Amino acid sequence: MSKALKKKDNFFVSFFWILIIALIFRAFAFQSYNIPSGSMLKNLLVGDYIFVSKFAYGYSKNSLPFSLPIIPGRVFSSPPKRGDVAVFKLPSDGRTDYIKRVIGLPGDKVQIIDGEVFINDKKLIYKKIGVYRDNNLVNRKKRALGCRNEDLEILTETLPNGRSYEILNSTTESYADNTGVYNVPENHFFMMGDNRDNSQDSRYLKSVGFVPFDNLVGRAELIFFSWNWKKMSKPNCVTSIEWSRIFQRIK
Repeated sequence: MSKALKKKDNFFVSFFWILIIALIFRAFAFQSYNIPSGSMLKNLLVGDYIFVSKFAYGYSKNSLPFSLPIIPGRVFSSPPKRGDVAVFKLPSDGRTDYIKRVIGLPGDKVQIIDGEVFINDKKLIYKKIGVYRDNNLVNRKKRALGCRNEDLEILTETLPNGRSYEILNSTTESYADNTGVYNVPENHFFMMGDNRDNSQDSRYLKSVGFVPFDNLVGRAELIFFSWNWKKMSKPNCVTSIEWSRIFQRIK
């Protein structure tokens, strides 16, 4: 009887320490997320599972599980670089996780004209490289309606620091394609989705706006798993593992 109780006690002690180690790893090293929408196509797809580095930008309360308010401000901080793909807490509620690309830094002037981004009055460099057919669902809840097909222009966008990545564009005539000048406040960042005409981001001041440094959770580093929603002959979708995306670094 005593041996059985001892084994049971050992199990709970081991489980407790495993839980503690897992929480520490999640709070201070890496956290996993899944991509629920198409705002970062074609770099991040619906169904991708990613690791986000918590230590890349230092730590704030948003680095901790449940955003526990035990860290004042931000400690061991290192500001993001222009072009980073970052996860942050939505400024309007402090709870919802968003993932976008860092475009504007504190003190920058950002403006979008005919779908092209200007930073401090200088237009970013663009090059058209092809056409992307979006067979992915923007929202899994709509899968009963079937998969939509949309041809989007693929462009490379090059930032002032020389960093390049691919973006998607479907029009240059939407509200967010022609804006006034955004003056990025101190200690804030201007974020944009790579799927430019299908992204709720800093261009929409009421819903997202400028993102405070303290709201940054971490930098997106790696796709560690991916489901791909593929079109079938019937108006329906099935899931399959997208092996080619597993262990891809996020650019």
